[in-house]
Amino acid sequence: MNEYKIPELGDYATIPDLDPGSMSHSHPFPAAPEHQTALGFPGELVEDWHDQAIGKLGELLEKSRGLRVFLDSCVHCGACTDKCHYFQGTGDPKNMPVARQDLLRKVYRRHFTPWGKFPLTRWLVGAEDLTEAVLDDWYSYFHQCSQCRRCSVYCPYGIDTAEISMAAREIMDHIGKGQKYCNEIIGKVHKIGNNLGLPGPALANTLEGLEEDILEETGVAVRLPLDEKGADILLVTPSADFFAEPHVDGLIGYAKVFHQAGASWTISTHASEAANFAMFIGSYEQMREIALRIRKAALDLGVKRIVFGECGHAWRVAYSFLNTLAGPFDFLDRNYPIPQHICEYTHDLIEQGKLKLDRSKNDHMTLTFHDSCNVARATRMGDMPGGQFEIPRAIIRACCNNFVDMAPDTIREGTYCCGGGGGLLTDDLMELRVKGAKPRMEALTTVIKESGVTHMAAICAICKSQFSKVMPKYGIGMDRIVSLHQLVGNAIVLDRAGDGSSGE
Repeated sequence: MNEYKIPELGDYATIPDLDPGSMSHSHPFPAAPEHQTALGFPGELVEDWHDQAIGKLGELLEKSRGLRVFLDSCVHCGACTDKCHYFQGTGDPKNMPVARQDLLRKVYRRHFTPWGKFPLTRWLVGAEDLTEAVLDDWYSYFHQCSQCRRCSVYCPYGIDTAEISMAAREIMDHIGKGQKYCNEIIGKVHKIGNNLGLPGPALANTLEGLEEDILEETGVAVRLPLDEKGADILLVTPSADFFAEPHVDGLIGYAKVFHQAGASWTISTHASEAANFAMFIGSYEQMREIALRIRKAALDLGVKRIVFGECGHAWRVAYSFLNTLAGPFDFLDRNYPIPQHICEYTHDLIEQGKLKLDRSKNDHMTLTFHDSCNVARATRMGDMPGGQFEIPRAIIRACCNNFVDMAPDTIREGTYCCGGGGGLLTDDLMELRVKGAKPRMEALTTVIKESGVTHMAAICAICKSQFSKVMPKYGIGMDRIVSLHQLVGNAIVLDRAGDGSSGE
């Protein structure tokens, strides 16, 4: 592991000094042949990789009109240059969104525009061939994009860098140059049902243990049912919720909410994973395979509703793609959102007065909230614009007496990425993750100093995992990141066995 310097934090984000090539050494471990072939990709770089890569790019351009528009539209205005957290943390100019896009755009112009096809005009449009050096840059810098889409918010043409990064990664997989972290995880989902490779008996044992913990803590028998046919609700949640803090505390919070609502619900062994890492590699075929597991589980168990737990990109896939990938879901109860986020579910109960919450149970914390990228910029919650911002904050305020927002330009639709999203949550990219977290750490430390904030809540498994690892690098305890439903679980007043008496 290379030694690197932890960035110094300022009071607010600033444009860094340029440090060309400072992150050229950063790239993820390559996928082993068995991880590639399990997904239908070549096990290693194919001999005619150049021609196959250009052919795949042509195929993607035919499939996605948006990709061609994004590649054609950029006028190099500079609006996006300082908007990327990785550029702010590293100073490497190739982490400017426009420069990262141009790694693919110059190849596109060489092969798919009339000016790029002729040697005399090629230089005018910045067209270049796909050489080994360019391919190496693709592998490095397209894995220095978390597909957070913050740059797109500020682009006057709405160019979506995430779509370009996804396309580049899909091309690389197609020619046998895949990333270990994502592809190995996708294989585990296909084989076992979740990112962790957690088999059914282990999952059942985990849930039983959590039931015992809740009973010991509250005196109330709260169930975490598994594979129960005829349940009304299928909870699909990130597998991180099954084993690690603060994720597992969020799962306990879900269970307490379902218990207090008197809901009939279940988790599925077959679809024990809400996350869909295939989005990160741009493969709609792989995304569909993973999404179909959820459909099969819902049909097999005969549920009426599907509720998604706290995972940012899982909610993006569910909200934006689930129906087209694995639908229609016309067998579900159309009186409820299809699908529904756990925050929507809990907020609805709070609005109806069906949950009794004791805010004082969270008085040991002063909270702020991190808007997760995929929730903030790719989804909605509820039936109002901006519900994805308002609903989580309303839940926090219902559970806590002390809440402070971070600076306006660092939250909501302009939120900074945690630095570990987009398939980059792997230790071989720790330098990138730490440096990419810098803008969020600056906003957080400001409210710590100015408002006495002690904890930050999030509704994304990747965000929570990332912050647990990088916050200590900036002098903030790893336990300062909490699940939103952990706060609900702390504050909720449970009835003993549903008989109307209060549990402690």
